[in-house]
Amino acid sequence: MILKRLGPIIFLVTLIWAVEVVNFFLGHGLASWGILPRSVAGLVGIPLAPMLHGSIWHTVSNTLPLLFLGGLTLARGQARFWETTVNITLLSGLLVWLFARNAYHVGASGLVFGYFGAILARAVIERSLTSMIIGIITVMLYGGLIWGILPLRSHVSFESHLFGLIAGIFVVWLEVKLNRSKPSS
Repeated sequence: MILKRLGPIIFLVTLIWAVEVVNFFLGHGLASWGILPRSVAGLVGIPLAPMLHGSIWHTVSNTLPLLFLGGLTLARGQARFWETTVNITLLSGLLVWLFARNAYHVGASGLVFGYFGAILARAVIERSLTSMIIGIITVMLYGGLIWGILPLRSHVSFESHLFGLIAGIFVVWLEVKLNRSKPSS
């Protein structure tokens, strides 16, 4: 039952690891399919970047937070999960493409930060007991993520972290705004 319920996030993480295995045998050459800001060729990286990683350690470090925060995002249902995942991926990727420094940006950490932002935004905007409890648990376990939006290490795409966080917050804000403006039946 639980595995079926967590199926979408398990599928996503399994896909990331399948790509990592191929990427490993290619000397992590698939990273060149990541987001390269302000280049036409780099546009392909917007949807692909979360699947690509620069090393096995990079993939490992994204796996647990992706499973946990993605699992919490799944609490809203599978359709909402996929909608949130796609919207965060595309919006954060576009922002990285537009504003990040000129380097290849790869990894699922933008999506991790997007889930983090979405969970916190939902707690603040909705203020339901469930969303606030999930938000508090998220902050207690992953509040340290916030340091990732600072440019502390040159080899880390803090831009993906920052724009993932912004995208997650924006996606929830827009969703709530659009749902409130729908006429009642």
